[in-house]
Amino acid sequence: MSLQSWWKNGWLTEHQTSPQEIANLLAVADRDLADCRTPGLSADWRLNIAYNAALQAATAALYASSYRAAREMHHYRTIQSLAFTLGADSAVVGQLDQFRKKRNIGGYERAGLVSDQEADEMIALDLRLKHMIENWLHENHPALLGG
Repeated sequence: MSLQSWWKNGWLTEHQTSPQEIANLLAVADRDLADCRTPGLSADWRLNIAYNAALQAATAALYASSYRAAREMHHYRTIQSLAFTLGADSAVVGQLDQFRKKRNIGGYERAGLVSDQEADEMIALDLRLKHMIENWLHENHPALLGG
């Protein structure tokens, strides 16, 4: 499989990005990384905010690759695309996908499902992913970083 085969399957649409769009996505990720460390937030919200930061960074990588996830299963496809954009290993992709599932349950069905340890793990994963994505952008798409 490849991003092009995903596009042929209708799981992605073509997308032309810009340095400004990439900067905006990374700025949202930075904001959310800061916000998820706000004292007094529940573990549910900390995980939710950190997950959103990771999703925005993953979206930046997908956009830089000239694609956008289709509406159906948007989050899932954006996360899974990290294997193609960054060459992220299955452990990283799998961990982020598990947090996606946990976030869906905690955000829509039941409060108090996330532990502080899980929120901390999501934040650590987010920091790692953001670093990987920024390095990947620098190496593969420096023009999208505005310099």
